[in-house]
This record gives sequence, structure tokens and C-alpha cells, in this order.
Amino acid sequence: MLKPVLALCLIGVASTAAADTARARLDAFAKGLRSVTADFEQSVFDANDKPGKSTSGTLAVQAPRQLRWEVTKPYQQIVVADGMHVWIYDPDLEQVTVRNQGVEEAHSPLTVLTDVSQLDRDFAASEQGEHDGLKWLRLKSKAAEAEFEYADLGFACAETGKTDCGGAVVFSRMIFKDMLGNRTETRYSRWQRNPDLPAERFRFTPPPGVDVIGEVKPEAEVHPIKD
Repeated sequence: MLKPVLALCLIGVASTAAADTARARLDAFAKGLRSVTADFEQSVFDANDKPGKSTSGTLAVQAPRQLRWEVTKPYQQIVVADGMHVWIYDPDLEQVTVRNQGVEEAHSPLTVLTDVSQLDRDFAASEQGEHDGLKWLRLKSKAAEAEFEYADLGFACAETGKTDCGGAVVFSRMIFKDMLGNRTETRYSRWQRNPDLPAERFRFTPPPGVDVIGEVKPEAEVHPIKD
């Protein structure tokens, strides 16, 4: 339930490393990342490649592990990860779901985008070459019971039309395939790297009168971003 959403979020622009591979671009992107905002467009396809829901909206992320994912079209939904809990608010349903922001997120692609040092420990990474104008890195979880088949991260040069970045790189797309064969594709635009974000953006209080499903527990884990 919405785990792909949380796995698709931390992106930005940074200087490239010397070797122009997808892994080098990931390393360059993650260095010094503290916060980021962007717009997104997300499409879902079933195991038979039949298109399902498409959504669009905005995201904001800030260390340590704080996130706001806001769907604006074709319906409204707000996901807030405050570092302790994940709140999912569906205004049309007048319903809020809350769960701990714990270990399961530590084994998602989100982790490598906030802390590249965990990549080799928690994931098997392989270069997928270049297509669609992007260089791709595939991540597969090393967990005994993986929750997804793979996640492909696509990196482009920030300067349009260049094939060897030589300067800035952008994390442009992510393709996430779950264990049932469903595929989620997300595209990002209008990046702002390391903006000053107010703390209130990552707080959530259920509106009066809505149903709240789940429990607020104190044992959540957080994983700060590292340079």
C-alpha cells in the first residue's frame, strides 16, 4: 500500500563523478543532499502491461527521512513521513492511515538515494546501459523476503542534449516492479536542490472528524542523510 510512492521520491541535481556511469551519477547526486522539492508524474501498469492510474503532484524531502508526497490530480492525497510515522490522508474518503516509519523503508530504494553507503550492503546493483537518453542502474534487494523485484534508476545530464554530462546530473526517472509484476513509472521535473523547508511541511495532524486507522507507536527508526 503506497510503498512504491515512498520509494520514488528523493531526487535532485549534483556534479558528476569522473567516470560517467549510472553508479557514478548516483554517487554525485547524493553527495551533500539535505533537501529537495520537485513535481512528479506517476503511471502504473499491471503485469500484462495494461495501464492503470496516473497521478501527478509535488514532493518535498528533508533529512532525516522527512517526506511530503502530495497528489493533486486526478484526486487529492497527502503522504507525510515525519521521521517517526507515515501518515496517509485521503480527503475524499475522510480517512487517515498511520504506520511506523520503520525498518521496511530501510530496505527500499529510498535508502540509497539518501545514504549511498548502504547500497552495497542492502542491494545488488547492476549497470543497465543507456536508453531513452538516460543511464540506468538496477537495484535488487538482498533481503530474504524482498518486497519488490527491482527498481531501475535513470540519470540524465542536466544540460539537455548532452550524452557525457561533464558537469551536472539529474535523477530523472524511476521504474519500480513489484513481486506481482506490476510496474510503476515516475518522472520528475522542476527540481530545487537543498531549499530551506519549514518544519511544518513535514508535520501532520488528522483533521477533525476523519477516521484514523492504525496506531501511533514510539519505536520508529530514522536514517539521517550522510554526505
